[in-house]
Amino acid sequence: MLHEVALAVRARQVSVETLVRAALERIERHDFALNAVVALRAEEALAEARAVDEQVARDEPLGPLAGIPLLVKDIEDVAGMVTTHGSLLHADDPPASSDGLVPGRLRSAGAIVVGKTNVPEFAFEGYTANRVFGVTRNPWGHDWSPGGSSGGSAAAMMAGMAPIATASDGGGSIRIPSAACGLVGLKPTNGIVGRRPIPAWIDLSTDGPFATTVADLRLLLSLEAGPVAGDPSALPRWEPGPDRLPSRVLAAPRTVPWGPLPAAVESAFRAALRRLETDLGLPVEPIEPEAIFRSGNIDDDWMLLCGVEHAHLLGRAAIARERDRFDPRFLEWMDESLAVPIDDYMAVRRRRFDYCRELDLLLGDDAVLATPTIAVEGFLADGRMSGKERPGLHISTFNTSAQNITGHPAISIPAGTLPNGLPFGLQLTAPRFRDELLLAAAEAWERAAPWPRAAPGYEPFDAALG
Repeated sequence: MLHEVALAVRARQVSVETLVRAALERIERHDFALNAVVALRAEEALAEARAVDEQVARDEPLGPLAGIPLLVKDIEDVAGMVTTHGSLLHADDPPASSDGLVPGRLRSAGAIVVGKTNVPEFAFEGYTANRVFGVTRNPWGHDWSPGGSSGGSAAAMMAGMAPIATASDGGGSIRIPSAACGLVGLKPTNGIVGRRPIPAWIDLSTDGPFATTVADLRLLLSLEAGPVAGDPSALPRWEPGPDRLPSRVLAAPRTVPWGPLPAAVESAFRAALRRLETDLGLPVEPIEPEAIFRSGNIDDDWMLLCGVEHAHLLGRAAIARERDRFDPRFLEWMDESLAVPIDDYMAVRRRRFDYCRELDLLLGDDAVLATPTIAVEGFLADGRMSGKERPGLHISTFNTSAQNITGHPAISIPAGTLPNGLPFGLQLTAPRFRDELLLAAAEAWERAAPWPRAAPGYEPFDAALG
């Protein structure tokens, strides 16, 4: 879709000002119910759009995104806009003086930033709600969460508000909203996309794309990928291998043995595995969660590692001084993290090597691991599980933290609808630096079982452009 819109701009079939006005109109019409977009730069975006239209009139070359509207996750800087991180601690910060790495790369490719999207405080939760902007809702059902931490971006895209919205992933923050909202989303192998500034969760977080089509996902990955000065883990260059499907699929209900899946999730997962065999021709081999990681509980280790590193970033003094400004769940996590002994933290740092080796050996050169992306049917918009009084999701809700610990690439693919009307996401995890296996599998799935490009009751962004 992005390629076709860019071609239409170059052919003068649609003006960039029309695209930007369409995005602003969609946001005005739909965001009251969803609360996905938390800040706009309407006048600036329209001025930039008119400048691109003048370039078109002069037959000047345009970038591959040729004036396409872009929303930016509110943990990433956009010059002239405040980056709140969804926290009262930063709500009154001065505007950023320059673009963050990925917003800057997408703008250099021609995209025009129209606004910013909601996040949980410091991108910590798997649902999207904070004390600055409130709760973001899922366009598939407003009682439900679009996931997190890139939930505002995902909800906006599936409501057709913009064709591109940025995302990042430190423990599932691309894949969880992709699954909850019906997008295809890739956490690349760590190192393919350079990082600036230093992530709060130092070795675990990476930027990456989600999209309504695999073609768009490929394009966005190609524009986001690349090293940056100062990132010691970034690859000097990544070249995807030739497109081919994985040799086999190892299938497990979970990456950690937290117990059986809910019946509806289990049924959707089994149906997806059958489709991998019948429609994609991939042999599926069931394995138990206990066979994946034997060195410890990788989910618990993820929680410890992220907590300690985030507490260190904020500082003990700031956590004590600003207690009234933090979300209670986030503050509880920080307090627990400040009490972690250095020996426990260093033991997890070392166990990362064991976990990575175990997954390397399990997958070999070209197998993938299939799991549900989200291991529950859904959760309410404010982060409560149905029947619970307090917000908060246990780490067992997701199958997404292991890949951030090990660095392996993982993709969430729309794979049907659950009984409550929410999408079901199938997650595939590939060998490190074999991201093309995931893209090829997602493309084959898309041909065999096309998914909606917008939630029910909404239109894809390009549908209103004629």
